[in-house]
Order: sequence, then C-alpha cells, then structure tokens
Amino acid sequence: MTTIPNRKARHHLIALSGLGGSGGPLRRPRLLQTIHDLGFVQVDSVNVLERAHHHILFSRGTGYRHADLAALIEKERSLFENWTHDASIIPASFFPYWKHRFAREKARLRNRWKRHFGTEHFDDDIARVLDRITRDGPVMARDFEGDKPSSGWWDWHPSKAALEYLWRTGELAITRREGFQKVYDLTERVVPAAHFHEEVDHDAFVDWACREALKRLGFATRGEIAGFWQLVTPAEVDSWLAANRDELVPVRVEAADGRPRAAFALPGMAQAALIAPAPPDRVRIVSPFDPLMRDRARMERLFGFSYRIEIFVPEAKRQYGYYVYPVLRGERVAGRIDVKAEREGDVLAVRAFWPEPGVKPSKAFLSRLEAELERVRRFAGVGRVTFADGWLRQP
Repeated sequence: MTTIPNRKARHHLIALSGLGGSGGPLRRPRLLQTIHDLGFVQVDSVNVLERAHHHILFSRGTGYRHADLAALIEKERSLFENWTHDASIIPASFFPYWKHRFAREKARLRNRWKRHFGTEHFDDDIARVLDRITRDGPVMARDFEGDKPSSGWWDWHPSKAALEYLWRTGELAITRREGFQKVYDLTERVVPAAHFHEEVDHDAFVDWACREALKRLGFATRGEIAGFWQLVTPAEVDSWLAANRDELVPVRVEAADGRPRAAFALPGMAQAALIAPAPPDRVRIVSPFDPLMRDRARMERLFGFSYRIEIFVPEAKRQYGYYVYPVLRGERVAGRIDVKAEREGDVLAVRAFWPEPGVKPSKAFLSRLEAELERVRRFAGVGRVTFADGWLRQP
C-alpha cells in the first residue's frame, strides 16, 4: 500500500483545488473550466469582503469579473444553481445527475416542508406558484408579498416556501439574481435542452458521483466520497467501492500529526500526489467556503488547522470574530485574519491577524500579507487599507 507523506498530500490537494498555480487570467472560458474542475462553487449571502462565490473564483486567477460569471449563468446557460451540501453554482452538463437528487428531495422534503411550514394548503400553493410562472414568466419571492407569513422556519410566506421547495426538487431553476434575490423560472426554460432531457440510469449516476468526487478529492474515505456532492448515500458508495475494488488503489495518507489513515484513490492519483510540486510561497486570503476548506474535519486532519465560522456564536463568546478568513501561505495555513470592506468609509479595515502556532510574522511574511491585502482591496473596490491598533496578535 502506498503511503502519501503529509506534505505531499497537502501539495496535491492545493493543486487539485486550483490554488497551486500561478493563476492566469480568469476570463469566461477558463472560468467555466475552473468551476468544472472544482465541481461546484458554494454561494453564500454574507458579504464582508465579497460574496463567497466571487471570492472563491477571485482566489484562482487574475482578472476575474462578476459579469463573466453572470454571463455563464444567465446568458450562455453553461452553469446552474442548485444544492450540493449547500446552495452552489454547478456546471449545466451535470444537470442529468441532479435529476436523481431531485427525486430523492421530493420524497424527503415534501412532508418535512409541510410539517415545518404548518400549512394545510401546501399542494394548492405549489400549483398556484407553478401556474403563475408558467403563465407570466420569472418571479421573485417579493412578487408574492401579499401572502401572510407562515409560522415556520424563516417566517417565509407560503409562496416563498413553495418556490424554494420547487427549486430544491428541480421543477424551478434560478434564471438570474437581482442583487442577491433569486429570480425563479421553469427549469426547462433555464437549463439547455440537451442537458434537461438527458437521462442517466441509477448505476451510471452512482458511478459518476463516486468517480468524479474521488477525482476531485485526490484520495478519500468512503464518507468523504459520499459527502463531496451529497448526491449518493454511504450504502451506494459501499456498493460502488466493492464493484470497483480491482481498479481502485488503496493508500495510506499521513495526517498532520503523522498518523496515517487508509483511503482510496483512482489509478495514477497516488503517483501524482507523490510528485506534486510545492505551491508558490505566496500569501492568499481565502474564503471560509473555499473548496479547500469545505470539509473542516479533513482540513484539520491534513493541514492541522481547526476552523469554524462564529457568525452564530454570541459576540462575547467568540474566539476570533464574526467572519474570519483563513490565510494560506504556500502549503500551510499560516493564520486567520479579521478584515472587512467598509464601503461607506472606502477602506479595507484589518482588525486582527492571528498567526498559527509555529508561524513567525517575519518582515518577509508581513510584506506578502500586505501585498495580498492590497490585491483584496482592489477586488473589494475600496480605496485604502487601514490597520487597527494591535492588529498583529501574538502567535
């Protein structure tokens, strides 16, 4: 069994995540390829520097433009929005595989949705919303503001609950966003016909989901394969592993603490990990939702970096801050930074930087960090960088 040293494992994962290269111009064709290679890009509403999907893509090249992503989604229709572990932007060519998810979501969500939103008229709400969109075209939730809010999860009104249910189960799609508000339309009007009408059987779906997850993970356990897209169950992964045991390569991956853990890899991937080059010795401020950070347990095991978002932690109990960004330097996480684009004041405000244990904030390191802050400043569209008193915390 091949053992992959921890350092090589990190090199390999950084390369697979698209953070290991020089990062050339990220215009429309390369942008689409980048999202395809990542598998998906998570969408999140929090806007401290910039929304997560824009930050993730900005981290992977130069010249990234919001308008290019919008064009791929809204005009070329080569991307669509739906659900992985959370709301995500996904290549439209993957849509046939999401049909299997939609079927499961209909079975899983229907009673749950009705129970939580406490409406006796859920089926009527579904029919009413679909009829309006079929007849009048795209709608937003605010087009139904006359509805009385429910007593459910997010105080959604019945039509909003119906819109979200229909989106999660594939009958509606997001045709565009206005600000950050979803604009819903019939899926057949949004997803290209070639992908909308394509069908794949269950075995092909499971094979694709497992194989493509493992390709992007580099090496993975059963649970990590199942968790990547959140399309297949652990039992389906078990069946796939058993059916492909002669092809798959068992490996041992050394964790940050030196302990190895068994995993699987596709042919050639272990060798690719062993020869993966070290990433450039540059500093990057990455989104908390970056694909490299997405599996927090895996990140802690392989990079020795423990992270959680403290948005929902009461302020007095936060260890770091409301929304703190991991700072990557080369092959390791060097620390975390509390930084915000304060647009009213036209500044990028650096409140605090906490180095990780063993990281010395040398002049060379701080110079690289300041260069990255300047790059982020331009990305956020503010005029200057400011540093709070005592921003550099002790390691």
